Amino acid sequence: MTTSPQATAPSRSRVAAASLIGTAIEFYDFYIYGTAAALVLNTAFFPKMDSVAGTLASFSTFAVAFLSRPLGSAVFGHWGDRVGRKSMLVVSLLVMGLSTVLIGLLPGYASIGVLAPVLLVLLRFTQGIGLGGEWGGAALLATEHAPPGKRGLYAMFPQLGPSAGFIVANGLFLILGATLSDGQFESWGWRLPFVASLLLVIVGLYVRLKISETPVFQQAMDQRRIAKVPFAGLMRHQWRRVLLGAGAMTIAYTLFYTATTYCLAYGTDTLQIPRTTMLALTMVGVVFMAAGTVASALVSDRLGRRRTLIWGTVAAIVWGLVMFPLMETRSIVLVGLALAGALALMGLIFGPMGAYLPELFRTEYRYSGASVAYSLGGVLGGAVPPLVATGMQAGGLGVMAIGGYVSAMAVLSLLCVLALPETGDREL
Repeated sequence: MTTSPQATAPSRSRVAAASLIGTAIEFYDFYIYGTAAALVLNTAFFPKMDSVAGTLASFSTFAVAFLSRPLGSAVFGHWGDRVGRKSMLVVSLLVMGLSTVLIGLLPGYASIGVLAPVLLVLLRFTQGIGLGGEWGGAALLATEHAPPGKRGLYAMFPQLGPSAGFIVANGLFLILGATLSDGQFESWGWRLPFVASLLLVIVGLYVRLKISETPVFQQAMDQRRIAKVPFAGLMRHQWRRVLLGAGAMTIAYTLFYTATTYCLAYGTDTLQIPRTTMLALTMVGVVFMAAGTVASALVSDRLGRRRTLIWGTVAAIVWGLVMFPLMETRSIVLVGLALAGALALMGLIFGPMGAYLPELFRTEYRYSGASVAYSLGGVLGGAVPPLVATGMQAGGLGVMAIGGYVSAMAVLSLLCVLALPETGDREL
């Protein structure tokens, strides 16, 4: 890859900061909804349902954003491949941030009736569109600025955004849970993290407006190698890699949302573990996720993306069968181990993906390809597991069935990785 004058060392430092900060803010917005869905949205927006039905309805609104993410990926990917990575990152941050603030201001069912859950679904849908355009742009910003042999290292920074965003999001809920009564939290306290997103968005916009366009995309523009309809070219030439990339991503999402969304609700409602304890255990687990992300991203520059992902998915197959027996002990230590193990493995798989998915696609439609693959993986791995797990629990199938489902998703991802090539040594 040729080096652009824009890609100086200070510029790369700013790019690393911009990809990390922006992605952390976007995922903060996304995760506070998941936490609220597990803790309070069922009573605030679906009060006329029983507890299981209300939880399913709440998780269904949570899942809506995963369904809209591929749409956001296609739209932002099209313009990101047409006009540049930087401008789309600014727009995606605004879409996500404003949707999040409006959720925090949305009246509940008691105030406006059925209109409340309708508007909640609409805003959650918009959140998904914003996040659908975020990850691909941030990953490309890092990888297309990276020097040869260090794309895993540079792509590590946007991959750390979810860990940072989750810790801040759950940290706020933990503080609110410890300082407010249950009545205060359910009435208005849960809204504060959503409204606080406005300040974070202002910071993120300031950082992103300071970065430059990637040298790889700038070179493509200079050589007039810009596709008129990038998504059409993607589907014509590399559709198979889109589907395989999505399948490879599935287990990372499955591990994360099973541990952080379903297990949060299961631990508090069924196992009767205090809410603040479950939030604290989840935050500790996310620290392990961040460590796994860093380790695997760095290792992937040495051993290759594909080999690193194979080992991670094989370990996830085993852990899916171990996780819920540990949860069932109700031991705080073993419950923490179950969550930490799942999230550490998620990080091991997630770390190389920041470089791997962009490397799978040509420059002309790299934003579209990486974004759509990432988001489609989220539909199967992020939207479905909380719904399936809650349904299995309600149907009396037991937690081993849920663990088996996690292992099955790991097998699917392993097969997809085996069908993909190594990319660490290719030129962008």
